[in-house]
Amino acid sequence: MKNMEKRQRVMRRSIRLGHCICDPKKGCPCDIFREKDVCPCAGERLEAPPGPTRLTELVDRPGCASKIDAAALRQVLGGLAFPDDPRVLVGAPAGDDAGVFKLDDGLALVQTVDVFSPSVDDPYVFGQIAAANSVSDVYAMGGKPLTALSIVGFPIRTVPDDVMREILRGGIDKMAEAGVAVVGGHSIDDKEIKAGFAVTGVVNPNKVVANDGLQPGDRLILTKPIGLGIMAFAAQIGRAPDGGPEAAARTMAALNKRASELMVEFDAHACTDVTGFGLMGHLGAMASGSKVDVEIVWDDIPLLPGILQCAVDEIIPGAVERNREASADCVVAEDNVQPAMLDICFDAQTSGGLLIAAGESTADVLLTRLREDGCPEAAVIGRVLETDSGRIFVRYEGRKKMPPRQQLDHPPTEAKAKAEPAPACCAEQKTVETQCSGDEQPSSDCCSGDTAGVGDLQQNFLEFLKCANAPGAFDARTKRAMAIALSVVTKCEPCLKIHIGKAREAGFSQEEIDEAAWMAIAFGGSPTMMFYNRLRRS
Repeated sequence: MKNMEKRQRVMRRSIRLGHCICDPKKGCPCDIFREKDVCPCAGERLEAPPGPTRLTELVDRPGCASKIDAAALRQVLGGLAFPDDPRVLVGAPAGDDAGVFKLDDGLALVQTVDVFSPSVDDPYVFGQIAAANSVSDVYAMGGKPLTALSIVGFPIRTVPDDVMREILRGGIDKMAEAGVAVVGGHSIDDKEIKAGFAVTGVVNPNKVVANDGLQPGDRLILTKPIGLGIMAFAAQIGRAPDGGPEAAARTMAALNKRASELMVEFDAHACTDVTGFGLMGHLGAMASGSKVDVEIVWDDIPLLPGILQCAVDEIIPGAVERNREASADCVVAEDNVQPAMLDICFDAQTSGGLLIAAGESTADVLLTRLREDGCPEAAVIGRVLETDSGRIFVRYEGRKKMPPRQQLDHPPTEAKAKAEPAPACCAEQKTVETQCSGDEQPSSDCCSGDTAGVGDLQQNFLEFLKCANAPGAFDARTKRAMAIALSVVTKCEPCLKIHIGKAREAGFSQEEIDEAAWMAIAFGGSPTMMFYNRLRRS
């Protein structure tokens, strides 16, 4: 039940200030109040909507694609100095999967932290994936994870609480499957959902499997299929192949526990897990750190079902380009290797498999055991060469055929409709009295007042306004500037306040807002200038 006295008190304060007290970048009433009749600042919470919440619609970059790319990260970390400590066996400068800290001759700590945005829509499954991804770094070092601390970023009061509860439940259940105790955690109120864990494990300091131990002649074994980032993007835009997202979810939620145990049993020389930097990025780090070259046979790389078609149809997320920029210099592809093949190799993975370097004499037996013990798609994808330049040679033998490109139609998508359309201000503005009272549902019209009773005519007009303001031939930013100019030239005070506020939310500078307004002043003269100057800082 809503506390209307509290709502009125909080909203009146926000309205007097001209800023929402929960988010100073927004005005009051906020979009949630107008659309849902819920005031988050007054402690009101959204009820869980019927049906599942689609998490990937709430974020810009799903999964490990939300991480900072390798090139930018190198630039930021390049000038930092980390204190020397002889107990640190593997530290930040190594760029390995986890840090290793020696306690005594027979025991060392393995520590890591990993956080990212949802790569699937189901909150419980996302929690499982976040946990599997976090413990994977310990497994990649040959360690045994013991404890975990959860980390959650969540837009509390704007997304139903049950969503956060299910994310945590999924993570806790997956950690229990791994034999890891969740001993606490930390949460922040964030605009985008994020989840992960800080994990502590143990390893014998003499048996750490680092990423820089490649030896000439080693075989490279990948334990999970790739294409996870492409699949997540395809699902976001409604282009995922049948069964593809479900297969991706199963892959991401699967633990690398057994693969790690077998890797240690067979004395693997090196390992990393393939995640946000893609196959080429992580393999390139292994080759460079080990001072060797490697060769990959593209035909042998295990792929998610439908990924070849997605790649051929250029359903490629932006993370591929960022990973290409960071890692392309070390990649040497044969002439018959198609661009779509390399796109898959640069694709950012979420909770991907282990990339294991095993000796030539043990690789076949290790591969057989992996396939028998929970990694049915594990495959030898290449070998380590003797040269020492850190390059990746990609070879294509023609055994895995590329499908023909499909002719894609381009229907309007939900993502496009939600891409910050300039609001139909005349369909949304409410009076201060209605905003605070809670007696009426959010509706009304700033230009014509109360229009109750016009029925279909009003609804048709509101639909027209939505279409007119949505991105089309002009993008959302251009239409935002046009809306400011039109509000000035028509001297619509509530319209101008709305559009200036929305422009600031979209990242407009005051200079850009002024320039849009002065386009109108150039046509309207002194009266429009006086009108705008009175309201420009409101």
